[in-house]
Amino acid sequence: MTIDGTHIEPADTDAFHQVLADHPRYWGERDMRALHLLAMVQEFGDTCLVARAGDGIRGYVFGFVTPARTGYVHLIATRDDTRGTGLGRRLYGAFAAAAARQGAERLKAITSVANTGSQAFHRSLGFAARVVEDYDGAGRPMVVFGRDLPL
Repeated sequence: MTIDGTHIEPADTDAFHQVLADHPRYWGERDMRALHLLAMVQEFGDTCLVARAGDGIRGYVFGFVTPARTGYVHLIATRDDTRGTGLGRRLYGAFAAAAARQGAERLKAITSVANTGSQAFHRSLGFAARVVEDYDGAGRPMVVFGRDLPL
């Protein structure tokens, strides 16, 4: 579906490299490149999606479906000039639909305890949130989000 000239489609390796080249436009000063794994696009192409328009990739979501039927969102980001337009919601909706086609019954995501923007976004989508101590190693709590499908 195309809205405002933006079409959500599966990511490919070219899109992956474009996202990394434009990394600051999505993440600002936070260096999140280590979490971007080309193998995800290679192996989970149906659930790694980009929002593409004439001016490039406006946003993306990289995720996969687990054997336990959970659609796990590994990364979701929108470009600095598209924030507040609803694109993040559209990306989540497209991911949820793709995950459901693969048998997912629920969605899951995580973020740092300090990332209040991500927490507010996920809560606005109806996710329940809980802090899990030591989730990312000793002394590294994370906020774990979950919700049933459909989105």
